[in-house]
Amino acid sequence: MKNIKTYVISFCGVAIAMNIVLGIITSALGIPLYLDTLGTVLTAVVLGPLPAVIVGGLSNIITGLLYSVTDIPFCLVNMAVGLIVGLAVRKRKFTFVTAVILGVILSFVCPAIGTPIGIYVYGGLNGTFSDVLVLSLVQGGSTIFQASFLRNVMSNLIDKVGTLIIAWELIRLMPMSFFENFGKNKNELI
Repeated sequence: MKNIKTYVISFCGVAIAMNIVLGIITSALGIPLYLDTLGTVLTAVVLGPLPAVIVGGLSNIITGLLYSVTDIPFCLVNMAVGLIVGLAVRKRKFTFVTAVILGVILSFVCPAIGTPIGIYVYGGLNGTFSDVLVLSLVQGGSTIFQASFLRNVMSNLIDKVGTLIIAWELIRLMPMSFFENFGKNKNELI
């Protein structure tokens, strides 16, 4: 019998590394698809909500310690992604439609959690071109929360829907034997 615990710990380690590396690369490239929760989503689908919450939290904590301390408070966003996707996949198969719907839901949930953190940490601005939109909305009478939230929803629509679709495709392409290492049946997940 294979040692499932070893596979779970190894998978979680790879998922954390994936979140960190993809987050840093996409941030450096300045593309709107951040992919810094892809490992969390994959963990949620394969292993469930609790391991995904741990992967999400540790990803931001490690990134914060290695790269930028301001990433640490955003672990709450990454943890919420793991929890929501993990719970949803327990109830429904992870299909293309499920991925898109979860992506849209997370496009609003993540900014609801991350916007107050971003206002506290960065004053609502993130140092990108989208700050022009935020400042324009504030000058037009919106609060910094409203302006920052709107900007975050728009960027999250691209990021979260894209991340969930990529995760669905990766899960779909994984061989059945991969899931057997975790005592899972691929046909029950997708």
